[in-house]
Amino acid sequence: MKLVFATFLLVSLVLSSYTMADPSNCHDKCGERCAKAGVMDRCVKYCGICCEECKCVPSGTYGNKHECPCYRDKMNSKGKSKCP
Repeated sequence: MKLVFATFLLVSLVLSSYTMADPSNCHDKCGERCAKAGVMDRCVKYCGICCEECKCVPSGTYGNKHECPCYRDKMNSKGKSKCP
């Protein structure tokens, strides 16, 4: 029984990692994140870069960066947040 559960857990983790890395998933999530941005093209570009590296995008159009620490902690060369 433990072996079946461990196998199921491993398969679930592998499948979830594939869905998180899906580039179209990043595009959709960044479209939602940048819906109210003043310069939408730039927002989607940087959000996409951050999403591909971090494998997550915070919910909403602003804030909530605590949901994705990697996304929150990425900084540009000027020390400001790289991810919108």
